[in-house]
Amino acid sequence: MPTLKIKTIETEVVEVNHRGNWLFVKLHADDNTIGVGEASHGRDDGRVQHVIDTLKPALIGWNPFQLEAFRQRFYRDTESHTYHTALSGIEQAMCDLIGKALDVPSYQLLGGKCRGKIRLYANINRATLDRSPSGFASNAERAVAEGFTAIKCAPFDDVSTSNISSGSLTRAICTGIDRIRTIRAAIGDDIDLMVDCHSRFNPGILIQVAKELEDLHLFWIEDAVPLDNLDAFAHISRSIGIPIATGERLRTPVAFDRLLRHAEVDYILPDVKHVGGISGLKKIATLAAARNVMVTPHNPSGPVATAASVQCMASVPNFAILEYAWGEVEWRASLVSPPEKIVNGFIEVPDRPGLGITL
Repeated sequence: MPTLKIKTIETEVVEVNHRGNWLFVKLHADDNTIGVGEASHGRDDGRVQHVIDTLKPALIGWNPFQLEAFRQRFYRDTESHTYHTALSGIEQAMCDLIGKALDVPSYQLLGGKCRGKIRLYANINRATLDRSPSGFASNAERAVAEGFTAIKCAPFDDVSTSNISSGSLTRAICTGIDRIRTIRAAIGDDIDLMVDCHSRFNPGILIQVAKELEDLHLFWIEDAVPLDNLDAFAHISRSIGIPIATGERLRTPVAFDRLLRHAEVDYILPDVKHVGGISGLKKIATLAAARNVMVTPHNPSGPVATAASVQCMASVPNFAILEYAWGEVEWRASLVSPPEKIVNGFIEVPDRPGLGITL
């Protein structure tokens, strides 16, 4: 096994838009190779960087090959979202360094690949500033024209607690339904369509909404109700004919195990930036496989987290589809070398070492 030590750690923030920045982690090894990871959306970039700075003294001289020892020493279920994000970025960069040292892609460290390309869905929500039904539909059409065969929207973001307290479909809810119907009419029946509810409903209202949407053949309904009521997911699953997806807010294997044991869901959405990196994502995918649940990683992220997710999901038998943050910035692909390339809604699993990219 090659000997390798971390020489220094640095972070770099790239300004994206009003929804947040991309924060990249670079691990410099003593052989002058650089491993990259992504620690975006940790709720506070400055705090994420502070956590990484705090960990630096313990990590300088660390052998990246000691990946599980790294997790055992530094990872704690009870730590904050920000801490887990920092740790996940470091872990991804370690996996990148290991792959580069061995001259193999990261998926080889996870048991090899099950597939040569990864299907993506275009999450159009962040790029849709015109929130009218036609505004949603226009961006959905553009994504389909670029080759995507699956689209996700978040049409209920203006629904509030007051909208669901009456027990009926209020104007805000009906507007959300109109947005979905307009998207479906624009993209046709052959394109998969996902709906993210951002936990805005209670079970009763959600069941009413689902009945209104049954004829649209949705791929899934995501985060229909808050995750603090797992029994509600089981009730919804038995009451509607649309698959259920959730889990983007969970970060630990313990939390995902509880979800998988108590809720009846079809898809889980762990995020490589928050669940402990590539190895953490793989552990959670294995838990889901034991219960015949599919994995579709949450990934409204930059190109490094996407590359890390691609490497992991290449090795996961129960992988379904990967989120792609569509339309945020025109220069996204140029941040990495070789440039990010999506063809007909798929991204190829690279055979280059590590994550297969450099910043």
